Amino acid sequence: MEEWARRWLEEQRRRGVRCLEVKKVGNNYYVYRSTTYWDKKAKKRKKKSEYIGKLKPEGLIEKKEKRITVKQYGNALLLHHAMKDLVPLLKVFDSWKEIYALALTRAMGYTPLKRVKAVWEKLYTDIKPNLNPKKLSSVLKEVGLNREGQNEVFRALMDDRHFVYDLSVVFTRSSINLAETGYNKDGIHTPQINLALLCSIKGLPAMIRAIPGSVRDITSLYTTVEEIRASFNSELILILDRGFFSQKAIDFLLDKGISFVIPARRNSRLCPEISTEDHFFYRNRLIKAGKKRSENCYLYLFEDVTLRAEEEVTLYRMMDEGRISKEELDRRLERAGKILLISDLDAKPEDIFLMYKQRGGVEKAFDVYKNLLNADRMYLQSDEAVFGHLFISFLALYGYCKLQLMLRNAGLLDKLSPADLLEEFSKVYMVRVGEKEIMSEVPKKVRELDEKLGLNLFPK
Repeated sequence: MEEWARRWLEEQRRRGVRCLEVKKVGNNYYVYRSTTYWDKKAKKRKKKSEYIGKLKPEGLIEKKEKRITVKQYGNALLLHHAMKDLVPLLKVFDSWKEIYALALTRAMGYTPLKRVKAVWEKLYTDIKPNLNPKKLSSVLKEVGLNREGQNEVFRALMDDRHFVYDLSVVFTRSSINLAETGYNKDGIHTPQINLALLCSIKGLPAMIRAIPGSVRDITSLYTTVEEIRASFNSELILILDRGFFSQKAIDFLLDKGISFVIPARRNSRLCPEISTEDHFFYRNRLIKAGKKRSENCYLYLFEDVTLRAEEEVTLYRMMDEGRISKEELDRRLERAGKILLISDLDAKPEDIFLMYKQRGGVEKAFDVYKNLLNADRMYLQSDEAVFGHLFISFLALYGYCKLQLMLRNAGLLDKLSPADLLEEFSKVYMVRVGEKEIMSEVPKKVRELDEKLGLNLFPK
């Protein structure tokens, strides 16, 4: 053993470090910790050595531990793909990494602040946010105060002309200014916050607004339109539901130069005045259609033949059971299967009908959105936190709807939900051994889904 190696070993012994052994292999020296143990079978003591590192004149170079980590790779890759358009937009915020992590984990489902870090650390990603719950709570307030930053994101997402506008409520016991007792279809007398959601006709959310709970539907429409006009200066076509139908609302939209499609109430007297001479098919259902000019608007009448037959059967049963009279039967038969739409647009009836049918997707999106909102009610003790929470959940909804749109375009939405898709892709892992990364085998079903969606996330 060379002198420098002997001196190093003696120095370790003087420090009280025992059981060290230096071995020379070729021209190199290696250090082991050698101990003995009793072998019960052989009934004698045996030597056991553990490699510590390589010894050089400048000192001991300890061995590198080959730490093994396993991360969810497939679903992380899928979520990053769905939300990649948001990353450059979120950089207007100082805490964009934390905002992105919150939104991405929420798109996976219910994730309160205290669990965000645990969920994020299971995912394969190179973004390193600070996910301490106190930090995330302050991020909600920071984002809520930065209304201009939110508007920049909304402006970038409003890249279409056709938007569906809908209103819903969330109930809360928090003592915040926005929470007020107001009207809701369930008749619940609990403080609520009204939410106005604007979605593109493709099904992607473009804007969210929080409105005091006491504000009625029509009033919310006025304030939302004014904000859109002031902030975005966009030429919009709003597709509304029956709750917004009134002459006052129509006059307001015409005055603001915003096009619209609004369904009239089913008892409208305008229906019999329009003949349904045209027709088209919607999802294999025969739709009769008619159109008529009325002052500064157009009236579009549609009759769903299949729906009319179903409603007729129901109405006759109601009469037989004594629940409606013959006169009521005749009145309701005149409206059976019919939808009357009011619009300032001069278009083909089929185009107007297809615009209106986009509302169904927005109503489902609202249900998803409210589930996401349930995550952190305990943290919502100020208006700023509410605004921030609404915005984060809006971003999560965008990611969820992007997955939904991918499934719809691939013809898979009737078989799989976004949650189902994420569950399947979560079966692909990335295993890291030391500095080396190894992707697990891709299950056959996942590879088939990847091909059908046209993503090519797992190239061969």
